[in-house]
Amino acid sequence: MAERPLTPRSLLWPESAARPLGAPIQPSVVYAAESPDALDAQYEGRTQGYSYAREGHPNADRLAALIGAMEGIEGGLVTGSGMAAVAAVLMGLCRAGDHVLGGDQLYGRSLRMMAEELPRLGVGTSLADPTDADAFAAAIRPETRLILIEAVSNPTLRVADLAAIIARARERGVFVAVDNTFTTPRALSPFELGADIVVHSVTKLLAGHSDATLGWVGARDAALMQRMRDFAVTAGLTPSPFDCWLAERGLMTFELRFDRAEANAARLAVALAGHPGVRRVLYPGRADHPDHLRARALLSGRWGNMVSFEITGGRAAANALVRAARGIAFAPT
Repeated sequence: MAERPLTPRSLLWPESAARPLGAPIQPSVVYAAESPDALDAQYEGRTQGYSYAREGHPNADRLAALIGAMEGIEGGLVTGSGMAAVAAVLMGLCRAGDHVLGGDQLYGRSLRMMAEELPRLGVGTSLADPTDADAFAAAIRPETRLILIEAVSNPTLRVADLAAIIARARERGVFVAVDNTFTTPRALSPFELGADIVVHSVTKLLAGHSDATLGWVGARDAALMQRMRDFAVTAGLTPSPFDCWLAERGLMTFELRFDRAEANAARLAVALAGHPGVRRVLYPGRADHPDHLRARALLSGRWGNMVSFEITGGRAAANALVRAARGIAFAPT
């Protein structure tokens, strides 16, 4: 019996006069070039194309473009997690002798990267309160290269004085990176306020189904964007094509999900505030929130879909509440 070898090179995609409406998944790690000259042209930037998935692949580029359009820029970079996006900013843009100023209520892992990883590489770090623009500006040093703040902090829901901080930073020639995860492009566009860089944990609201771990980072300046991209490629921060595909599917319902969750959060904040077992409700839409007026101006009347609250009774009461809650999973995200 004659051998009939079947290799991937002998396979062709079936042709069709109609195009699929669903986004394709391209899991290939390697891409064949027509010749060494053709491959060199790609590496030198004279032509566009893919060669090795760690350096980029179609699903990541599709997702990056979609999120970039939501944030008002072209493209951007999708990474394997939200912290990978933060790492691309901090590690990609800073060198020994630089200083990074962070908001004092950043996400815990961002704080840890600033406290442990950057100093190990000779990058100085410090924290300041982003709700006080004067105090924050006073913490800028001559060697400060970058500011990293969250528009709305996780999980305390404090609202940064973004416009004032960005203006002060621009006067000093300091780049500003804004983590827009909690607010999302639905409520805030940091680039319109003059931010240099925007970061997202796509895992959260954008993807929305707790089945894809991804991040995104974008910048208006091409040189900044390229520096972060170069670091991400070198460090292997590339996302899975399948996760990118899942997140793209999630984006199709993002606006509907955000609006419904925002309405639910507003109702929940009212209910919690009237409960005798609740000590404090942290929700920017409430008049008693310390940053309520700033949130009204910054978020154009939108309050977001997150609510934090403190209960009486300490940890024992917290454990009892979690066990008694029906239809609500207790899980970190």
